[in-house]
Amino acid sequence: MQTLDPSPDPSGAGSAPSGEVRRTVLVIGGAEDRIGRSVVLKRFVRLAGGHRGHIVLIPTASSFAGEVSESYRDVFTRLRGGDMTVVHPETRRDADDPDMVAALDAATGVFLTGGSQVKLAQNIVGTPVGDAVVRAYQRGAVVAGTSAGASIMSRFMISLGEEGLTPRQRASQVSAGLGLVEDVIIDQHFDQRGRYGRLMSMVAASPNLLGMGIDENTAGEIRDGRTMSVIGAGSIFIVNARNAITDAPDARRGAPLLVSGAVVHSLPTGSTFDLDHVELTAFVERHPDVEGAVVPAKVRAAASASTPAR
Repeated sequence: MQTLDPSPDPSGAGSAPSGEVRRTVLVIGGAEDRIGRSVVLKRFVRLAGGHRGHIVLIPTASSFAGEVSESYRDVFTRLRGGDMTVVHPETRRDADDPDMVAALDAATGVFLTGGSQVKLAQNIVGTPVGDAVVRAYQRGAVVAGTSAGASIMSRFMISLGEEGLTPRQRASQVSAGLGLVEDVIIDQHFDQRGRYGRLMSMVAASPNLLGMGIDENTAGEIRDGRTMSVIGAGSIFIVNARNAITDAPDARRGAPLLVSGAVVHSLPTGSTFDLDHVELTAFVERHPDVEGAVVPAKVRAAASASTPAR
């Protein structure tokens, strides 16, 4: 297994101008473009140090870990990324493997693939491998996740739940995440799978948490747990229910929830958002056909047909 001296990100992305460590999380809404301009994955490769970096891929969430690993190896090679090591604990006991931990301790970038949130919670969180992912983040390596891999970045993650536009009582299950992003609960495939209702139900019951719904082929680059920049073809939806009125304490199981007065933000590419103060801080208009790497429908369909479902 290849290892690499855990030095700072050679691109400078992991260090703040003052010399302090800059911590970066890249949360991706799933179905990111791997065959066109690959704007989101190109950003990850750059943050991981480009051709001088060492990427560790964790495909544990997927039922097709081998195929998924080769797919990402191909795209990272095309994007001129550095070495890639696969760390795949298939059970919680596997996550004690010192070689897996050593690979993560040498990484300049960590990437968690999509699949099952429950598998990630079971096999990664609270294990030596999970602790090594947290250490990588703390020392300045970029940690990215797509789909289920994005959900696990928060302290609490939606691991199961009903889809639909209406928020309903107890329609979702929450599991522990890695805690790299505080006070936020992340959902993915947001527009494409109609997950507005389940995200709203989560923040209605826990109004201290911000809800973050990420569209496919879209990512939020979160720096130092506070400043988020949006890239990709879709939008990121932020729900703030801290001052909302709700009947969540009294509603029966499955009942539609009252949520009145929640504040929502729809943030397309070019948006910069302060997660601490829950406010937009900048916006630069960027059109998806230029910046979002939208792949023609026929090309995407052909690629999907040749790639195992996750």
